[in-house]
Amino acid sequence: MTTPLTLAQAAREAAPALAALSADVRNRALLCAAETLYARRADIFEANRADLARAREQHLAAPLLSRLRFDEAKLRSVLDGLQALAALPDPLGCTLLATQLAPGLDLYRVSCPIGVIGVIFESRPDALVQIASLCLKSGNAALLKGGSEADATNRALFAAMQEAAVRCGVPAGAMGLLHTREDVSALLALDEYVDLIIPRGSNAFVRSIMD
Repeated sequence: MTTPLTLAQAAREAAPALAALSADVRNRALLCAAETLYARRADIFEANRADLARAREQHLAAPLLSRLRFDEAKLRSVLDGLQALAALPDPLGCTLLATQLAPGLDLYRVSCPIGVIGVIFESRPDALVQIASLCLKSGNAALLKGGSEADATNRALFAAMQEAAVRCGVPAGAMGLLHTREDVSALLALDEYVDLIIPRGSNAFVRSIMD
């Protein structure tokens, strides 16, 4: 059974191998993700239609429905984003500071992955692709929790992203997807495995996670 604990354990185990991957492998995984998302677009759009139908039944406001919609335009936007991200310089291994403490003794600050990042975000499904790809580019394992309104779409997007990443050599446990409010509560207690939690949403939501 997949639980927040097992996902966090898998992410912690995968993090060192992910951090050691070359920029070429990580960039290839991003480009492969773009190809896989495009190839699976029919399944993704069908999942999104199911989310939208459920949201209408629950009388979600029009602005929320607009954010929830994942159509051809939003697919093109995330595909362009993946390709642009792959073309950016590697953020890892960059010397950010160099200081000579004494003759022959130099101190360097070099960029490196954080480790395992948990990101809890709002109902926009395109945010899942953006966040997962940024974590992959920066060599960080990611545990993702999107809004429940977009659960079917998030599942479809995540499956495509994960399949593409693993096919390109990314450890299978480097990305995990959470689904429920209870999963969020469990995630917040897993500081033994998770290095950083990022809440993305309203001020009240961010304050709740901080508390």
